[in-house]
Amino acid sequence: MFPRSPLRSGANPQKLPGDFLHRIATLLIVAVPAALLILAEHTANGAEPARRPNVVVIFADDLGYGSLGCYGAPQAMIRTPNIDRLAREGRRFTDASSTASVCTPSRYSLLTGCYCWRTSLKRDALTTLAPLLMQPGRLTLASLLHGCGYRTAAIGKWHLGYGTAARADFTQPLRPGPLEVGFDEHFGVPANHGDVTGIYVENDHVAGLRSTTLAPTGAKNRAGGRYLGIDAPQRVDDQVMQVLTSKAAEWIEAQDRSRPFFLYYAPVAVHEPITPPTQTSGTSGIGPFGDWIHELDRSVGQLLDALDRRGFADNTLVVFSSDHGGVYEPQQHRPETDAINAGFSPNGPFRGGKLSVWEGGFRVPLVVRWPGHVPAGTRSDEMLSLVDVLATVAALIGEPLPPPADGAEDSYDMSAAWLGRPHSPIRPDMIDHSCDGNFVLREGAWKYIEGQPAASTPARIVKIRKKEFVRALYNLADDPHEEHNVLAEHADLADRLQARLDAERARGSTRP
Repeated sequence: MFPRSPLRSGANPQKLPGDFLHRIATLLIVAVPAALLILAEHTANGAEPARRPNVVVIFADDLGYGSLGCYGAPQAMIRTPNIDRLAREGRRFTDASSTASVCTPSRYSLLTGCYCWRTSLKRDALTTLAPLLMQPGRLTLASLLHGCGYRTAAIGKWHLGYGTAARADFTQPLRPGPLEVGFDEHFGVPANHGDVTGIYVENDHVAGLRSTTLAPTGAKNRAGGRYLGIDAPQRVDDQVMQVLTSKAAEWIEAQDRSRPFFLYYAPVAVHEPITPPTQTSGTSGIGPFGDWIHELDRSVGQLLDALDRRGFADNTLVVFSSDHGGVYEPQQHRPETDAINAGFSPNGPFRGGKLSVWEGGFRVPLVVRWPGHVPAGTRSDEMLSLVDVLATVAALIGEPLPPPADGAEDSYDMSAAWLGRPHSPIRPDMIDHSCDGNFVLREGAWKYIEGQPAASTPARIVKIRKKEFVRALYNLADDPHEEHNVLAEHADLADRLQARLDAERARGSTRP
């Protein structure tokens, strides 16, 4: 039983022991200003952690610039209502580029704010069994947000390596990995859709690993393809997207408002093998590849629904993009080619596609939505790179970056462009490179191609793509399809751009 208050028992307030009322007044005089000071400090620092926006980055695989309705894809061929909704409720960018026309370098740049060619990976992508590409302790988008109190998760395709050994051992803990670079949780596909592991990774181990015994060399997976023989449940190709989508949606549903959250969701669509499930099979006008795009859109819709159900949408920054351009191989027999032959343009008006030095390999869709902050239904023609995502998110949550020497070396703050505020062109230039390490320097509409493969590029690849290994200069404003090499007419400009490219590669950073 609680003791009775002296005031309720009829005692005289003037006779309270220790001058009770005086002590209460003194406490209020001290405590109220202190509380106001704490509140002011929170306000000066941007906001309480729970008021900072949640961040959801959706990073599609092999999705070209022209593969969405909001980027001009004909409705008779495909329909992407959920991604189109993001564009309708947010801002669509027309001059966004990946940093490479192949996946690992692009993913590295997105998460670190650093050009991947500054690492040991100068061309191509990591092998499935490669070690972790980024050093633990390096600034990443995840570590930045985690340090600001965010819950963080990486769900979907990883393809940035695990461990430190030259060949990852999937029967042992996969450390270092996503958990060592800022993520609290990880569930995903180690490398590509259909890769030889055949398994999912959960946090730092193979999901459902039963033993460390591998199947005999030459064993086949359930689809008849080669695999590593890991004794664990095997992925089913036409179910992978729904497994990843459900994991991501459930993770969103499990969050609360006590802390903001960051989800890096990397669906395996629309990478090969083209495996749309029954829910989207036969729904497009261009065959299985179009159905696979529909499955990507369905996945995005389920995540948006989860944000809506939990009431998170109004304070969540959603960033949708792709790791590089779409596959464009007209001479090969594959579902993407069938779609192209049916009149579909996966990369819109741009030449080439994945792996190439042409604009179709770099130009990607980029859609940003944050209700009340990013102007709805707008578009921007600002030149920007996916390497800029880290610095831009940092600016939007009010978190300063370290000096360029300590991280985010090449990431520019594009928040003015994302928020639709008046600004001058932000980037003086940006650097891309093809799968073969052939460098590109963009300066506004000018695109300069160095025309040299990386030293490690196999001779057979150099022969196959010999048309790309030519020094060239294009004006994308006049010639978006890169049909007219004007280097001879603008030799001085080409030389200046080569000198700038050399200087920026020699420096440790390009961020001002």
